[in-house]
Amino acid sequence: MQTIGSKAPPSDTGRRTVRGRDKDLLPLLAGAAVAVGGVGATLALIDLSSPLRGPFTLFFLLAAPSAALAAALRALAPLGRAVAAAAGAVAVNLLVAQGMLALRVWSVRGGVVAVTVLSALALLLTVARRLRRRAARRWTT
Repeated sequence: MQTIGSKAPPSDTGRRTVRGRDKDLLPLLAGAAVAVGGVGATLALIDLSSPLRGPFTLFFLLAAPSAALAAALRALAPLGRAVAAAAGAVAVNLLVAQGMLALRVWSVRGGVVAVTVLSALALLLTVARRLRRRAARRWTT
């Protein structure tokens, strides 16, 4: 009869691996991105004169639609999802600007609000679709 040897688990030295550190860093970076985007949107909406207004607002205008589109494109590989979400964010911003200019209602505040509404709508539709699929799976199984 052959016995299968078992190695004793290594003792916990309290040090984290690089992978564990990356997992802890990701939520921190996501929170920082949300904070920067929120500050950018706020600075644009209240029309506060600040040197950070331009870069933070630009970050918001690119990050909000990118996050919403990336959530909708979960079936893609991570790199493809990032590229498609970034391209989609640029397209959303261009379409909002073109629509507002064609209607002669262009304003910075209006553009920020329109991009926010479109991004929130895309994100809510994605969440609703996932909840619907989950409920359908529960009913069929």
